[in-house]
Amino acid sequence: MSSGGPTGRAVAIGSPRRAPVPLRRATIAAGTVALYWLGQAGFLVESRGTRILVDPYLSDSLAQKYKGTARPHVRMMPPPASPGELRDIDLVIASHGHSDHLDPGSLGPLAEANPECLFIVPASVAALAESRGAPGDRIIGAEAFCPMEAAGVGVHPIPSAHESLAIDDHGQLLSLGYVLEMEGIVLFHPGDCVPYPGLLDNLSRFDVDLGLLPVNGRDPERSAAGILGNFDLDEAIDLAERAGFGAALGHHYGMFDFNTIDESAAAERLNRRAGPPAFELARIGLRYEVQASVRPVSTGPRRRS
Repeated sequence: MSSGGPTGRAVAIGSPRRAPVPLRRATIAAGTVALYWLGQAGFLVESRGTRILVDPYLSDSLAQKYKGTARPHVRMMPPPASPGELRDIDLVIASHGHSDHLDPGSLGPLAEANPECLFIVPASVAALAESRGAPGDRIIGAEAFCPMEAAGVGVHPIPSAHESLAIDDHGQLLSLGYVLEMEGIVLFHPGDCVPYPGLLDNLSRFDVDLGLLPVNGRDPERSAAGILGNFDLDEAIDLAERAGFGAALGHHYGMFDFNTIDESAAAERLNRRAGPPAFELARIGLRYEVQASVRPVSTGPRRRS
């Protein structure tokens, strides 16, 4: 992936290389963040001192739940690791309560294998997270625009619209995205999200080096079946361009046959693109790496077209 984005900041996003998901803490150079796609919206993100899981779906809990139904939720790809194998995890971050993001088959084994790990979830689903295996005394309820620091990572929750900015009876958002700052590098993971008024404004104070964007789209048939959707590929590209991301990876595809994309058509669409930022579909078995460098001092807010 090419380096740098429209804002002119200095960041290198290297070409991915084949590597299995590391089961234990790896040696990471200062100023570097390594990422591994876990399938669906899940990522392992690792820096020099921190290992984070975002939206890990590493079980067959949905296949068990929907066995014998019209949509049996059979995985199209095996998990690259089982949750109990992943050690030295400092944070598990979940964007919302759907089971492919807040997985009852993953939370308990992860908590047991990582006794110091904290779980950051929207405050609206904190009780749900506990019922699915996250220890209550290790859950941090996140709220939009209330930044926090955990395990040395700056965590900035912002609203996500899946497919709307839904709230619970207490006025708390059901879905959040997260801007993560670590090692001088800024990542954005919106969880499940569609374009909504205010999204660009919510991102405007961050220079996002790498956006991790869902691309499986939405349509009336899925909506009628209660399957809430996401950005389609063109919408994700548009967000990456208008927000000035350094680069972007598309995810949330290839897991369930009723809720994925035509990968060949998507690859052709991306091959036809010209100009920044670099945008690729995430792949299992690859290590993605982002390296920070000296950034120019900003002379004012970024301008948007």
